[in-house]
Amino acid sequence: MGLLELSAAREKHEEFCVPMIMVPATVSNNVPGSYFSIGADTALNTITDTCDRIKQSASGTKRHVFIKTMGGYCDYLANMGGLAAGADAAYIFEEPFDIGDLQSNVEHLTEKIKTTIQRSLVLRNRHFYFTAKCDCITDISYDSNPQQGGAPSPFDRNFGTKISARAMEWITAKLKEAQGRGKTLTTDDSVCVLGISKRNVIFQPVAELKNQMDFEHRIPKERWWLKLQPLMKILAKYKASYNVSDSGRLEHVQPWSL
Repeated sequence: MGLLELSAAREKHEEFCVPMIMVPATVSNNVPGSYFSIGADTALNTITDTCDRIKQSASGTKRHVFIKTMGGYCDYLANMGGLAAGADAAYIFEEPFDIGDLQSNVEHLTEKIKTTIQRSLVLRNRHFYFTAKCDCITDISYDSNPQQGGAPSPFDRNFGTKISARAMEWITAKLKEAQGRGKTLTTDDSVCVLGISKRNVIFQPVAELKNQMDFEHRIPKERWWLKLQPLMKILAKYKASYNVSDSGRLEHVQPWSL
């Protein structure tokens, strides 16, 4: 949003006719044009570690644990955290559910509690969509706010260093290009987002990315991790199936995210 506003102001202010680039850095991982944002892996590690500790504490005590993740409407942390931690379900904004779905989950968890596992774990993102007017889930959720801050994961440290270096190289190249032509920068390709897409580090103009963003909810319209949502239910032994893409294979999924 900031880059779009600065870009639009170029018509009135020549000072803004300089190369602009955004390096995505948010635990929510909600920036279009990049599969990953700096900080998201660290937050995901924190969530997984928290879930592991709570699961260990809850084992043998017949407890149902609900954990609320950060991320606003973006469901990356809840979805991927639930998959990594072996959660029984993840309540997310993308998949609205009603009282019937909740009853089905409760019945499943009730049967599970009778086994030797004797505990259940459910994650929910901050703004999941429950169609019924009921505050029961909100009232029993544990808010895991330590997801923000702390020591960065090795992935985030290396990712931040590499992508920042690429950003500076891009800025330098754009400035030399403009200097050589003796012109100011006013083209769309001089205002970009630098991110990872399908294992490639790419520069994408924000003018092209604005159509891929749901500005009201601050989330990308397409989120690759949603394809993994059925895997959580399969691993939790729900009666569910998993469909791959039309090409017959998983796409838009990085190996290290699994």
